Amino acid sequence: MSQTALLTREPVVNKSRAITANRIVAHGPNIAAVVETLDGLTDVWPAHHPVFVSLGRLVPTPELLEWEVPQNAMIEIPAQALAHPQTQALLPKLQEAGISVCLPWFVPGTALPAGIDWRFVLMDARKHPSPSGSPGLTLAWGLADVNAFRSAVGAGYDGASGWFFLHGNPPAKELQPGHAQLVRLLNLVRNNGEIRDIEAVLKQDVALSYKLLRYINSAGFGLMCEIQSFRHAVSILGYQALNKWLSLLLVTASRDPGAPAMMQTAIARGRFMEEVGASFFDKSERDNLFITGAFSLLNVLLGTSMQSLLDEMHLPPAVSDALLHDQGEFAPFLRLARQCENFDSTALAKAADELHLPHEQINRAQLVALGFADSLQA
Repeated sequence: MSQTALLTREPVVNKSRAITANRIVAHGPNIAAVVETLDGLTDVWPAHHPVFVSLGRLVPTPELLEWEVPQNAMIEIPAQALAHPQTQALLPKLQEAGISVCLPWFVPGTALPAGIDWRFVLMDARKHPSPSGSPGLTLAWGLADVNAFRSAVGAGYDGASGWFFLHGNPPAKELQPGHAQLVRLLNLVRNNGEIRDIEAVLKQDVALSYKLLRYINSAGFGLMCEIQSFRHAVSILGYQALNKWLSLLLVTASRDPGAPAMMQTAIARGRFMEEVGASFFDKSERDNLFITGAFSLLNVLLGTSMQSLLDEMHLPPAVSDALLHDQGEFAPFLRLARQCENFDSTALAKAADELHLPHEQINRAQLVALGFADSLQA
């Protein structure tokens, strides 16, 4: 059995549900395995937000400092571990190294060591509806849905960590005109429509055109020249490559103030699926893998039903089957992407083993995907 730690993740949001950090949970057999795993991911470490690093069920020990901790990383020191001699030996070393610390699972009345600046505090809001007595900015954890988040913020929490925003959203309604226009644009590109017809749609929304060109000229494409117009993009890239980037426009079209965390999740799913699917599918199919992951939350983002969206979009059967029925050749990769969002890594490990994917590949794909999703919202 591999000794590589397996990573899962969750976003950290403020009172407005804007992403302020990412939380990485390292599930490993020991600290040495966690250090070795994290050391191997330095080149893809997500840099756009602070990153909370949780050691899962492990006790933090000085051995952790064998990892060259990135500047934006914060080490979580669970309240239950504060009395452990190894953790007590670690804390002053973290301070000396200038490494920030967070305090998860704080319970009011817990005895805290003197002189420690707790940047963030996580509390289980199911057990503690109010963050009274917290020694820092306090994040609610364990929230069931959007309504529970509103209640937590109303009770004094400064934000939350977790996936609550995927649940308790408004019921489906008709597709809004602006979103319908984007669906029309996607269909035109997928069917190799006339450039003048596509440009006519883009001219109706200057902000849309700007956003598309910003995506195309981002690091994701790695182009040697700057794309100046849609016509220029078609001549350089072709319709097939543009389909993926137009899909991003639809995913990021929601103007709901709580949408950024959902957008990050959807884009990260798509990029993750594209990464892990590289050895299973050719380039054109990898683009469709990306679209599958990116569209997996499209119904919630746009406030309509998945069935009605797919009826309008005429996507390839492999994409539709995965999104509607959890079936077909893309479905195992979408399930894998979703399992990366669990606090418990057991289901993720099982899904990875079913696809014969090494844990190192899963971890790397997750961080690449997270960095990519954050870069588009920077």
